[in-house]
This record gives sequence, C-alpha cells and structure tokens, in this order.
Amino acid sequence: MVADQHALDRRRFLRTVGAVTAGTVAATQLPVGAASAAPVEAAPARAAVPDGAAVTAATLSQGNFYDRNPRWVVKPFGLDQVELLDGTLFAEKRDRVLNLLAAYPADRVLHNFRVTAGLPLPEGSSPPGGWDDATGNLRGHYSGHLITAFAQAYASTDDSVYGDKVDYIVAELAACQAAMAASGRFSHPGFLAAYPEDQFVRLESFATYPTIWAPYYTCHKIMRGLLDAYLLAGNAQALTVVTAMGDWVHSRLSVLPRETLNRMWAIYIAGEYGGMNEVMADLHALTGDPKYLATAKCFDNRQSLFDATVEDRDIITRLHANTHVPQFVGYLRVFDQGAEETYHAATENFWHMVVPHRMYAHGGTSGTWPATPDLPANTNAELFQPRGNIANSIAGNGAETCTSYNLLKVARNLFFHDPDPVYMEYYERTLLNHILGSKRDNESTSTPNVTYFLPLTPGSTRGYGNTGTCCGGSGLENHTKYQESVYFRSADNSTLYVNLYVASVLTWEANGFIIRQETDYPRSEQSKLMVQGRGRLDIRLRVPGWAKDFSVKINGVARKGKVTPGSYLSIQRNWKPGDTIEVTIPFVLRLEKALDDPDVQAIFNGPVLLPALGTGNAFRQFSFYRHYTLAGDLSRAVVPADNGTFTTNEHTLRPLYVGDTQAHHVYFRRSEPAIVFGSHDSGVPNRERPDGTSFLDEVWAAAPFKNHSQFMTKVSRTSNEWVQAGLLTRDERWDIITAAGNAEEELES
Repeated sequence: MVADQHALDRRRFLRTVGAVTAGTVAATQLPVGAASAAPVEAAPARAAVPDGAAVTAATLSQGNFYDRNPRWVVKPFGLDQVELLDGTLFAEKRDRVLNLLAAYPADRVLHNFRVTAGLPLPEGSSPPGGWDDATGNLRGHYSGHLITAFAQAYASTDDSVYGDKVDYIVAELAACQAAMAASGRFSHPGFLAAYPEDQFVRLESFATYPTIWAPYYTCHKIMRGLLDAYLLAGNAQALTVVTAMGDWVHSRLSVLPRETLNRMWAIYIAGEYGGMNEVMADLHALTGDPKYLATAKCFDNRQSLFDATVEDRDIITRLHANTHVPQFVGYLRVFDQGAEETYHAATENFWHMVVPHRMYAHGGTSGTWPATPDLPANTNAELFQPRGNIANSIAGNGAETCTSYNLLKVARNLFFHDPDPVYMEYYERTLLNHILGSKRDNESTSTPNVTYFLPLTPGSTRGYGNTGTCCGGSGLENHTKYQESVYFRSADNSTLYVNLYVASVLTWEANGFIIRQETDYPRSEQSKLMVQGRGRLDIRLRVPGWAKDFSVKINGVARKGKVTPGSYLSIQRNWKPGDTIEVTIPFVLRLEKALDDPDVQAIFNGPVLLPALGTGNAFRQFSFYRHYTLAGDLSRAVVPADNGTFTTNEHTLRPLYVGDTQAHHVYFRRSEPAIVFGSHDSGVPNRERPDGTSFLDEVWAAAPFKNHSQFMTKVSRTSNEWVQAGLLTRDERWDIITAAGNAEEELES
C-alpha cells in the first residue's frame, strides 16, 4: 500500500463509528451462589455499548483509547496506524502466523464454550487442543489468545478474513453467555467460560494445583481477547459481553475478605491470574464505573510481593516468573486510573529487580540452578533465579517465552510514564532476539510453531509447536503486533519517538503526518525515514546504547553535533513534504559478560545475538586477545561469512533470530590463559586480580590506541602496577614488554 493511501485507510474505524448506537448490558449483580433467570441477550456485532458509560464512538479505536490515559506523558499509536512493509525479517515472521490465522477454523475457538453452555456443536467441531482440550482445567485460555491474534491481524492488515472471524466468534460467545445465564447454573448472568464455575469456587476455598489450574488466568485471556475485539476490530458487541464478565468478576471478589484474596493469589499456579487487574482497570477506563477499578484492586498480591516491591525489597527468587510479571502491567493500569503512587513504584522497582539482574543475553529470564552453600537447587525452569545469577542458571531449559512477552509489556508501559531509553534498550534486545528467535521459519496452518522455552544451555535446541500452551497463545500475539512500539508520541503531539528501526508506515492523522521508514534492520545497518506532512515536529531517534558511530543525514546533509549512545537524538524543525532522514547505525561486534562469571560471555553484532552452532553440552572455549589490533575490537577474530553468519577459526556464529532446530551455544567460556600479542607469546600466565580482571583485560580496556607507542605506554604502566601488587615478577614484566614490542607490525595491521 503506497503512503498516499494511508490517509484513506480508516474504513474499519468509520464503519464502526457509523454502526454504534446506545445499548445496555443486561446483567445484574447477584450474590455469589445465587442463580439468575434473566439471560444476557446477544447483541448484534458493532452495535451495543453500556448505557450511561463514558464510552464514545471515538473510543472504538485503540489509538483514541490511549488518548484517554491521563497519566501517560508518552503515548503509543494504534496497530491500525502503523503498517509493516513487506520484504523484511519482521514481515516474513508475521506472515507465517497470518497464514495460520487465516486458515484457523473459528468454530474451534468456540467448541469448549458451546459445550459448557449446552449449545449444539457444528459437525466435525473440535477444541483447540493442547491445554485447551475437551477436559483440561485451562480450556478457554488459548481461545482468548486467538481472539486477540485475530483482532491484531485485522487491525494490522484490514483484511476481512480476520475481522469476519472476530465478528463471528464474538456473536457466538454472546450466545453462549446468554445460554449460560438462562440455565440458572451460574452465580451471575455475566459468567462466560469454557468450563463450569467450580474452579473459581474452589479457589476461594484455597484449592491447589493441579486440582484447579489458574482459573482467573484463563478468565483474563478471554476478557483481554474481547477487549481487543472491541478496541482493535471495532466490535461493540464484544464490549457488551466483556462488561458483563466484569460484573460477574466483581460479584465474586467484592464480597471476599482481603485476607482471602491475599491467600488466593499466593497459591502456586492455582492463584495465577495473568493480567486480570489490567482488564478490570481498562473496563473502568472505558465505562467510568468505579466498581471495575475497585475490582482491579482486589487482585493486589499483598500477601508478600506487592508490599515488598513498593519497599524495593527483592524477594522474587523462586517465585513463578510468568505468574507475577503480568500483575505489574495491571498495577500500572490501576495507577493510570488514579490510584496511589505505590502501584507505579511497585512496578518500577520490580522491573529493576529483573533487568539486568536476572536477564539473559536474549532478554529472557528464569532458569534452574544447582545447590550452593547458601541456596538449595532448583529444577523448575519457570522460577526466577537468584539476583545476579546468570551463568549458574542456564543448565536447564529456562527463559520462558511468555515471560519475555509480558516483560516487554512492562517495559513499554513504564516508558509511557517515564521515557527513559533503558526501557526501549531492553525492548529492542528482547524483540530482536528472544521473540524473533521464538518463531520457526517454516509454514504451518496447524501449529503456531513457536517456542515455550528458548534455552541457553550449551548445545541446546529450540522446540517449536505449542498448540494450546501459554507460550503458543502469546506467540500468536507476539508475531502479529511487531509494529506496536516502533513509534510513540508525546501526550501533546509535539514529539514523535522513533524507538525501533523497522520498515513501516505511520499514518498520524491528528498531526497531518505520514512517516515512511524503509530498512531491513537488523539485517541492515541503515534506515531511511521519509516525511509527508508540513509543520513543526520534534522527531527523536533512539540511539542504541551499543552504537558507537550513529550518524544522521537530513535531506542528504550530515547532521553535526554530539551523539550520545543510549539516548534519543532530537531533530526539531519545520518539516515539509519530501523531507528525508537517513540513519546509519554501524553494527559493532561486542562481548557481554555474565554478571556472576565474567568468563562466561555472549557475542553480539550490534543488537543481534550470535550463538555458535554446534552440539555438545560443554561450554565452547573462545580466545580473542591474540587477534586484537590497536583498535582493540573483534574485527579480526570474528569474520563475516555468508548469509549473515560469522566465523572464528573453529566456530560458525549465526543470529538467534534464525528460527530452526540446529543446536547452539548462546554463551561460551572465555579462555585467555597466556599473555599473547598477535603471534608473540610472552610465556607469562594471564593472571587475574581478586575481582576477576586479567592482565589482558586491563590493557585492552584502554583501547583503541592511537599508535603503538601509546599501546606500549599502557603495557608498561599496567605491568609495573601488577609487579607492585605482587601479581608479576620483574622478569615476567620484561618478557611481557618484549612480546608487546615485537608485535608492533601485527598490532598496527
């Protein structure tokens, strides 16, 4: 689609606005355990909204919903305002999921709901499968993910194949909700689930997993799917259905003592509730009804974690990672609706407990670890590892993809309150490596072909598939919303943030701008932004923290001035149609050390993680210093090869985003046993200081060197300091200086 067409491409928004009429939610509150004879009437799609609510026709757009958030200083664009361009890595990964969604039968989404409601099943109907099978305690969760994925696909493409599925599913869920209400078997006419209400009842009596399995987690997926059907696909009936569900949730939780709620949410897995506080806060934002915000606060996990994070006490070791991460997305939503600062503080403090202290190279977290004198062993890879524990916690599967999916949400939402580049640094790392790497690069119309864990164990392989699992569901979402954080805007619309270099077109109707970005990043090191529009605008380009030589040309003229890695470069001017911004971000080969063992390292090329291919469960041994020149970099040790790969003398390195089942080594062990300069070996061991810094580490930390003389000065001074510290003898110092001097020609080449 050419850029000029984007100004006209709002058919679904206009169609939705034209269809909206006043309506009501035919659900009344009843005490827990009371039955209702009054069914919820099924409303036509894109028709009804709650009577007297704070909803307007303009709310039927994700972007306009974001405008309603009073506490965000930075706001995102709706998925329908940013289009991915074809022919890129992101488009290739996305299209494989779109093809699956286009082929997926909508009746499978509905199967378990119809069974629970006692409605007839179409011939040949079957449930989604996996954990969302005909009898499992988590059935309905994957269906909720599918609704969100269909809605995201529709908002992103405007293809009716996805919008029609949304409309059909929502209408049929409304019929299921009405049939359940008419049956009198449930405590409230708003109840809607793919299984009876007993799991929720048992949770209130503190039943444990696997007797029950996260009933409110499943409820969240369904409610989130319906909210997305409303906000992304313009289906007003979805708001009617989900609002009734919110009334049911309120009816159950509002009568429970705080002590009961605290204990419920502290039960391992059974009390997992996903982002229920998020969807209830969103219902409050949409309707203005205070009971939904009160219900959102019912999900405060106050038995231990909420208060601890407010006080910045790190107690998350051994907690189930993906149980807790989405709770903090919800706390921010509650804060956004006027709640006290503690909700924001809890989230911000929690974030910094995870990043970077429990973050692996690809952005994931959680893993197993062996016993230590201070800590028993852990064999459950879904639990947060101890703070600072990286190299010691990669021996099992580890790094659940769902957790990264939710950590990206936390990073994104924290940025809306405080546009600190550190959040987008994490976002880029995790999106380009863990998320892209979680999608297999082949076609399937039967399975998402995504990972559950993306393991880091030496010689590990990725397992794909995951129909019906939590990561299978979030995987469908991951790869249909790549564009959601490419651009943000300031609340007053005076500033555009370019966060990610992704080929895309932004249609910003409110400001009269269309921004077209052309790039194949991260397979390219350049990006070109073309401006259509006229007027004053501050365009802020994110300068990655790893970028040493970031440069910009405006209309072909190089921009002068200092550029600071890990910041935003501001370009303020009166733009006119045809203006261009050319960005060059030279990728630099770099090493990242594990926090708990500096000899365990990972290699990056710019933002791209480069595992070594190969089997075997022992750490690969890499030596690099002997290849260094005065530049002090990896350019002679790690050499570009074909198809984006790199080679060392012994290994092939390849981007983690390539999705296949070849065994890989994300981390390796650095081995620099002797003090060597080029081919000149001093014969002296490369000893370490007590802090783990070796002699060569200290010398090369001063690179680049202008000339050999400057290098020799550093070697002489460092060796003298090490003699004084008793780490070298005088004879060894002389041998080191001699070898460094003899290596002049190699070091300068």
